Amino acid sequence: MSTRSQLRFVQRVEQTDGTADNADRVAQVYRHSDGYPESVLLDLVQLKQLLDATRAERGPSYTAATFVFLDKLSTVGLYLDGDPERTIDATQPADLLDPANMEHLDRPLFLLGHGVEDPAGGIHGDEEYLYVVELPTKTPFDEPAEWTVRVSGHSTFPRWDGPTDEAFERASWQFQGALKDAHSELVAESA
Repeated sequence: MSTRSQLRFVQRVEQTDGTADNADRVAQVYRHSDGYPESVLLDLVQLKQLLDATRAERGPSYTAATFVFLDKLSTVGLYLDGDPERTIDATQPADLLDPANMEHLDRPLFLLGHGVEDPAGGIHGDEEYLYVVELPTKTPFDEPAEWTVRVSGHSTFPRWDGPTDEAFERASWQFQGALKDAHSELVAESA
């Protein structure tokens, strides 16, 4: 069974001209499966570690794209299904893109399961969790800084195909704080 979720990657932009215009940078991702906190927070911690080690954090859109890429990469094993005739050579990763290599699949899961959402457009209405990942305002040359997260309670927000902002505004948050604290509190609780 799927546990659907929406993740918002946000970077606050301070207005220096005194205007109240909301110019925050936002990228939003729909995740069809494994959207429960134990899975998402683990994936976010691994993503943060990778971006810190490579100094590749570049704001919400890059972070969201990398999140989706790593999540899809983790499901490639479903594609291979143990058949020795179906392998992916590290020097020929394009083999994965050959449709003939996917004929055995009813639904190639690694091609499904994620969406890049318009933050102003609306959510599907069947999500069970919402997440807000706030990235620090910094340059690529700064030392890595902590991410903060908000994790909604299970289905504690309006569930309809309507304005996304309203769902995020009306959500009840079971956790708000540093990613490392969310991981240790929420993942440890479930273990």
